Amino acid sequence: MNLFILRHASAGTRRINPLLDLKRPLDKDGKSHCLQLAHVLMAMKINFDLIVSSPLKRSLQTAQLVGTETGYESRILISNALAPTATFDQFQRLLRECAPHENLLVVGHNPNITAFLGQLIDPSVSSISSLDDRTPSRVRLRKGSLARLTLMRGPATLQWLLDPRIVRSLYATSTKSSRRKISRK
Repeated sequence: MNLFILRHASAGTRRINPLLDLKRPLDKDGKSHCLQLAHVLMAMKINFDLIVSSPLKRSLQTAQLVGTETGYESRILISNALAPTATFDQFQRLLRECAPHENLLVVGHNPNITAFLGQLIDPSVSSISSLDDRTPSRVRLRKGSLARLTLMRGPATLQWLLDPRIVRSLYATSTKSSRRKISRK
C-alpha cells in the first residue's frame, strides 16, 4: 500500500476556546497551498483510492480541496483515528481497515500525525501515549507537508516528503510557460 500522510494546511492562529478551535477553518494561505499541492500531485500522476480525514474542520477542508482538485470522486471518510487525541493503536487499526486500497491519503494534525509517521518508519520510537515535547521527532511535517510511505511487511519505507516550500517551487515551475519571451517591435 502507498500511504500518503498529509498534515492539514495553514489555519491561522489557534483559538483559546477548544470548542472554537475544533471549527477553525483554513485561512487564505492554506486554501492556496491545497490547490498548489493538488496541481503538483496531478503533474506527478498521483490519484487516491481512498481519502480519510480527521473530523476537525481544517483537516476536512484540506482533504476536500486536495481530493476535488486531483479528481477524487468518492466520499471522504472521517475517522477519529486521525484526531489530535488519537493513539497509534487507533491509527494502526485504521490502516488495517484500509489495507485493500492501493493509494491511501490520510489528513491529520501535529503532533500525533508526525509521531505516527515516525513510528511507522522506526517501530522502536516511543509510544504516542507518552508523547510530549521531549519525544524526538524523526521527521518534520510543516503545515501542508505530504509524506509518501510504502507499507509492506515490517517497517514502512519513506519514499519522499513534499514540504510546502518545495510544493510552491514545483507549482511555480510547472505553471511557467516553456516558450522563451521574445520582443516584438
